[in-house]
Amino acid sequence: MNVTLTVNGKTYTRDVEPRTLLVHFIREDLGLTGTHVGCDTSQCGACTVHVNGDAVKSCTLLAVQAQGADITTIEGLGTPGDLHPLQTGFWEEHGLQCGFCTPGMIMASAELLKHTPNPTEDQIRHHLEGNYCRCTGYHNIVKAVQHAAGAMQGASQAADD
Repeated sequence: MNVTLTVNGKTYTRDVEPRTLLVHFIREDLGLTGTHVGCDTSQCGACTVHVNGDAVKSCTLLAVQAQGADITTIEGLGTPGDLHPLQTGFWEEHGLQCGFCTPGMIMASAELLKHTPNPTEDQIRHHLEGNYCRCTGYHNIVKAVQHAAGAMQGASQAADD
């Protein structure tokens, strides 16, 4: 089946098997390997991407189901020269160790900050319940999200001045 998707601002049309998961399409067909395959059962959140602005575990969606969608992966969130505040927050607050869960954590957190610009620690922890980290114990991940929220609010206030 042909599928056409816009990923990180670029439109792609590919012939895919109808059973191809979106995560495999992103990684194998497009070569965007920042989206990780952790469990293939939607339990870990390592494959989280944004589909039409909403955080989605890409192992739960077939590529053909995303026909016409606008998808953002971790590669589309920032650039090496211009990191997203969440990417900077994870760096500054040591919110990662092995890094396997980091792309999914960042993508899930980006959705949270879009809807809740100044989340409490409890709100952050609740929102990230579907994303597992086996290394950090989550404390620095929460600090990283708080760091990003502060940076984003500061940038927003500076833009308003």
